Amino acid sequence: MSNTQSASSALFNISQREKLAYQGSVDYTKVNLLWEIWPLAAKEFGNIVALRNPHSKPETVVTYTQLADQIQQFAAGLQALEVKVGDRISLIADNSPRWFIADQGIMTAGGVNAVRSAQAEKEELLYIIANSGSTVVVVEDLKTLGKLKERLNDLPIRLVVLLSDETPPADDALKILNFSQLQAVGANQTLVKPQQSPDSLATLIYTSGTTGKPKGVMLSHSNLMHQVISLRAIVQPHPGDIVLSILPTWHSYERSGEYFLLSQGCTQIYTNLRSVKRDLKEFQPHFMIAVPRLWESIYEGVQKQFREQPANKQRLINFLLGISEKYIKAQRIAQGLCLDHINASAIERTTAKIQALALLPLHILGEKLVYAKVREATGGRIKQVISGGGALPRHIDNFFEIVGVEILQGYGLTETSPVTNARRPWRNFRGSSGQPIPGTEVKIVDPENRQPLAKGQRGLVLLKGPQIMQGYYQNPEATAKAIDPEGWFDSGDLGWVTPENDLVLTGRAKDTIVLTNGENIEPQPIEDACLRSPYIDQIMLVGQDQRSIGALIVPNLEALEKWAESQNVQLNLPTQLSTGVDLESKIIQDLFRQELNREVQNRPGYRLDDRIGPFRLILEPFSIENGLMTQTLKIRRHVVAERYGDLINKMFS
Repeated sequence: MSNTQSASSALFNISQREKLAYQGSVDYTKVNLLWEIWPLAAKEFGNIVALRNPHSKPETVVTYTQLADQIQQFAAGLQALEVKVGDRISLIADNSPRWFIADQGIMTAGGVNAVRSAQAEKEELLYIIANSGSTVVVVEDLKTLGKLKERLNDLPIRLVVLLSDETPPADDALKILNFSQLQAVGANQTLVKPQQSPDSLATLIYTSGTTGKPKGVMLSHSNLMHQVISLRAIVQPHPGDIVLSILPTWHSYERSGEYFLLSQGCTQIYTNLRSVKRDLKEFQPHFMIAVPRLWESIYEGVQKQFREQPANKQRLINFLLGISEKYIKAQRIAQGLCLDHINASAIERTTAKIQALALLPLHILGEKLVYAKVREATGGRIKQVISGGGALPRHIDNFFEIVGVEILQGYGLTETSPVTNARRPWRNFRGSSGQPIPGTEVKIVDPENRQPLAKGQRGLVLLKGPQIMQGYYQNPEATAKAIDPEGWFDSGDLGWVTPENDLVLTGRAKDTIVLTNGENIEPQPIEDACLRSPYIDQIMLVGQDQRSIGALIVPNLEALEKWAESQNVQLNLPTQLSTGVDLESKIIQDLFRQELNREVQNRPGYRLDDRIGPFRLILEPFSIENGLMTQTLKIRRHVVAERYGDLINKMFS
């Protein structure tokens, strides 16, 4: 499946305002291959620091000139060791400047990398190495190599590169070099520029195994270059602007963001969860890419500080926040950017403008007394922060707007390279995921018959554009299921579009639950494990865009009564649904908590994110008759989620 018209097509059918955004330091619109960016960036940005890791020992600092040179040496070293155009190379490592050098060095040599974290499970890593057909493996360090080494001899691996400078072990079957050794080889080798087209495969990013084995998402140079060119329509950084990087660098969201920001001459500083709050204050970034959970964490930290203030000061803070919330909502209505008043009349907008003007003096007071101090926690220089990987909770969106930190929510999937939609600084439509980025189309269809729906109607979100993947690697069946003959990609999400084409997401058509930390949870295996409990008749996991998963549980009343008898406990359980019963009693809640914890933790492949947090017991079974199950006895998840929407919201409040 070809998306050749990618990069330059991004410039068509966009607003005049967005056209002006393309006037950056370097014109990349004629660049076809991702690796061609770095020599141009080196020429333009030279001694500006590109990558900095203050937490490495010693600290790592790489300028744009050094970055281009090191990428070229890495690539030349691979070529000297007989890496050919199109060879698959597994890159198994985590955030560091050397990850970026290896990633782009592989592409510069003409290779295709298959990427994953060094922290991933051994079997998953071995599957990726085997499925991708890798002949070379680049690993973070000896520890990572040790996790894989005994099985590498069973695979066609002929070269291993350590990104560390540890002494490579002697091995008769494998050639093993460390980073410095490979760079030394490359320094004495002339780089041969690979002959590739924009549609040449650049990388394989494996989705976490939702059903069965992970699928390798095939992204071409054209897919990735579309992101580099188009994202300037969203944010316009300047050379030397500071970017704080915290997300996994191999993930498509962080990765495309890094390619774009570094193409603009920014300085990327690596941080981590342990250091991020301190690094925000110390390095005072202009931009940051993160998932909603980070903004929630900052919000919770600020709220904790508020609660520690004297009572009279708390009352003042809460009063000012309440006034400012009314102010920003009035401003949104006046500007036609309020999701709850999307069809506001001219009179309503004028009234809102008057209300905003009346509230402005108290909002300014809040700025002087409270909000400016809150911004200090982010360094005080934020231009925009980008949020993705899950929906941003509305109260978080409101809070950061109040305190003057602009969050631009985006949307996309690994299969879309990933960004398809984003809010703009000049159209920051809170509650939405923004308008399509240049060159991208969004279509809402009926989930059952795939017929297009009118604007404002809720349905399945289909996506089309130059960033859509080439397909799933060696999996034509899954590819055909995901992308129709006209090139529309099935996102698996439900949503609707506003009259101005802002995308508003409302849930998942597919089963996958995405938490605010960006982790994907596949509910079926966890539900199956929970059904082993004799006290659980039916269960449906919930938690899209929450910090943890939750559950709606239909209890097995017969088993529950027998348990009560064995415990000499009197339970007033109903035989009819109309009979009232308190299922919130502590003894019942404790029983189900114990059952959930045991069954989930005993499940093969258990992860901490699999833990079920809040749950509610409901008496009405899911059935065909009440519309909560299909004819094939599958739970109609979106229908259940709508039916019990209030209960689910209370569960997570």
